[in-house]
Amino acid sequence: MAEKILLVDDVNMFLELEKGYLQHSAVRVLTARDGQEALNLCRQEQPGLVFMDLHMPVMNGADCCHKIKEDRNLKETAVVLITSEGKADDRKLCMDAGCDDFMTKPLDRLLFLATARRFLPEIERRDKRVPCNIKAKFRAFGVTLSGTLADISRHGAYISSDIDAEIGRMIDLVFALPDPIGTVIQAKGKIAWTNTAKRRVKPVLPIGFGVEIISIPKEAEADLARFLTQHS
Repeated sequence: MAEKILLVDDVNMFLELEKGYLQHSAVRVLTARDGQEALNLCRQEQPGLVFMDLHMPVMNGADCCHKIKEDRNLKETAVVLITSEGKADDRKLCMDAGCDDFMTKPLDRLLFLATARRFLPEIERRDKRVPCNIKAKFRAFGVTLSGTLADISRHGAYISSDIDAEIGRMIDLVFALPDPIGTVIQAKGKIAWTNTAKRRVKPVLPIGFGVEIISIPKEAEADLARFLTQHS
């Protein structure tokens, strides 16, 4: 039976964002809109992990976390509280509530998944990637260079190129999705790992580097998602 994760937030946008992060993980996702609903679900479903916003109506995240931890049937449930960035008092509320960890908004996808994986090994760290052969341009080191996308996902890509890539360097990436979509994608990315002739991390891939997509226009993101769905 799949492990259960409970996501708790009174703002639907954040619930949908977190559900999207978990879409490729072998887990069952539950949702709640306030602390009382979350507590009731914990008692009914006994999830292995809870991501919960701190400030919510009816019952806030700290009070809910405290009740989870004092319940002998739920005290082993891992609880990660989510706070608004820049509010120093929130950290103390989280710690006093007995949470296992806390995060700040805006949420970082990779950090969210890494945090979840500490408690549940079923969490998939990567999106499903689609193999492709798409010509691309990218600007790095102050110059525009050419490469080929060997695979792509919603949040990353692998670029076949023999440049001396530097992990952590930001790049501007431009490529066109194949017809019939045909959309020209312009995105900002960060070099996440390299696969060089001297150090072939993944010999099955050509020499090049992996890119984490940092930002992409919403319309282009929707077209990319459509392309991935059609080819997965």
